[in-house]
Amino acid sequence: MSDQIDKTVRLADDSSYANIFSFMGLPLSRDLDLAGLDAVVMGIPYDLGTSGRAGARSGPNGIRQASANLRWEEQRWPWAFCLNDRLQAIDYGDVQYSSGDSSDMLQQVEMHAARIVAAGKTLISLGGDHFVTLPLLRGHAATHGKLALIHFDAHTDTYAQHQKYDHGSMFYRAPREGLIDTERSVQIGIRTDYDRDAHEFQVINADQANEQTAQDIIAAIRARVGDAPAYLTFDIDCLDPAFAPGTGTPVVGGLSTSKALRILRGLADLNIVGFDVMEVSPAYDQSQLTALAGASLALEFLYMRASRG
Repeated sequence: MSDQIDKTVRLADDSSYANIFSFMGLPLSRDLDLAGLDAVVMGIPYDLGTSGRAGARSGPNGIRQASANLRWEEQRWPWAFCLNDRLQAIDYGDVQYSSGDSSDMLQQVEMHAARIVAAGKTLISLGGDHFVTLPLLRGHAATHGKLALIHFDAHTDTYAQHQKYDHGSMFYRAPREGLIDTERSVQIGIRTDYDRDAHEFQVINADQANEQTAQDIIAAIRARVGDAPAYLTFDIDCLDPAFAPGTGTPVVGGLSTSKALRILRGLADLNIVGFDVMEVSPAYDQSQLTALAGASLALEFLYMRASRG
């Protein structure tokens, strides 16, 4: 046996089970001054805004664990390049906030998001319930101004709830705070009731999304968003429960993972300045299907970001 022992714990290798501490084995760091750094992955373990089944606070860790199944593939299909050749990223770890304190969570998430975005890095956030997108939008808007919103979900989340912290109210509040421009925004996969007369967003509902081709949907999104700086948020319940059972408010009749990924690839050259994947709840997952879907979506966005150079 050699006396030379490697004293470095290696994260970024191709193992699907060893040293699963970070998303895709990325270095764990909060150093935004790293040479060549392009993107930052950040977890937000919060689910106090849920109206259905809780558990999304475990989503960031579940997604990280599932991402180990994607680490072996040096070049993800169908992209024509190796991600590491074009993009340098870190795992920022999870945002910490006083336990049970939603107000502190809002402040911490907005502060960290604003810091990362102001440093010129692209932020990929892992939730957590969907309410955390509100402080993420605040953090991004501090640098980019009013944003277009590309929103994948089963629910519009535009409900004028009386509760201060609620994962169905973010996109009612965000336009009124001047964070997003509803005239440049679109929601995909909606299949729960909403007030169509008062609704300000373009909607491609689940029936339309399932009947239309991916290319038709891509064209509609591109026409709506144009060249505006855009934030892309993906509630995992946009996917049908057959593909994502591990979520708090599952709704049948959703998109397949294949179609969702094809749509995302078609948006790669839009001016998307931030991305999140929300509502993964591992306690209700089956064979890591939902967490794997969340990890795959986040990885897809890293490739989308890298494809822009």
